[in-house]
Amino acid sequence: MSTSQRFANKVAVVTGASTGLGFGAAQALIQEGARVIITGQNEERLAAAARQLGPNATAVLADARKVADLELLAQRTREVTDRVDVLFANAGIGRFRPLENIDEAFFDDQFDTNVKGLFFTVQKLVGLLKPGASVILNASAVHAKGVAGGSVYFATKAAVRSLARTLAAELGPRGIRVNSISPGMVPTEFQPKMEITPEHLQGFYGAIRTAAPLGRLGLVDEITKAVLFMASDESSYMTAADVVVDGGWGNV
Repeated sequence: MSTSQRFANKVAVVTGASTGLGFGAAQALIQEGARVIITGQNEERLAAAARQLGPNATAVLADARKVADLELLAQRTREVTDRVDVLFANAGIGRFRPLENIDEAFFDDQFDTNVKGLFFTVQKLVGLLKPGASVILNASAVHAKGVAGGSVYFATKAAVRSLARTLAAELGPRGIRVNSISPGMVPTEFQPKMEITPEHLQGFYGAIRTAAPLGRLGLVDEITKAVLFMASDESSYMTAADVVVDGGWGNV
């Protein structure tokens, strides 16, 4: 457990925090002194995460695809605090299909979650963001890559990277920083939801290990450390930036 208290007396909101990177970030923020509001769309998983995180976590059941749920998130947040110091808009999905097999529902589900949901998360909470607040958008290293079958998913993450730039420009005059983080492949509960066979997933892992200069996949803790850096005052002169944590996969 960290002995640092960089986030003492601060409030963070982490979406998609029932498992994976979101849970890891929420846990690390709490360990460093923050009070954290977490969201998830599965009531059982969200409750289990809140129990594990302890009394400094507040759980709000919210589906990122539904603006009404995000309005409820803002309402619940206002009930427990008058400000948000850190917003990690992390909730997202990623699925692969060949071009010919993509239907409207497949397309809409990913854009509704990864783009619409992220945008309205920031919009509904912006009134609680004060000067000095840090917003971090989970863009993923795929936003700058091209892999067959990933057309819709990769496009959503390119849109997130764009939003980090435009929202930084809009919120900068208010003293609010907006950056994106682009994790590489980090095995979590996310991958089994990608609609690819275990064999194809292992093949994808192998291709990344081969292509990335570090020759391995990432760890949740490695992404979490980057999130906390961007959330803290240590990155106070960073905005509109994209912090890539992918073992070099996206740049070689």
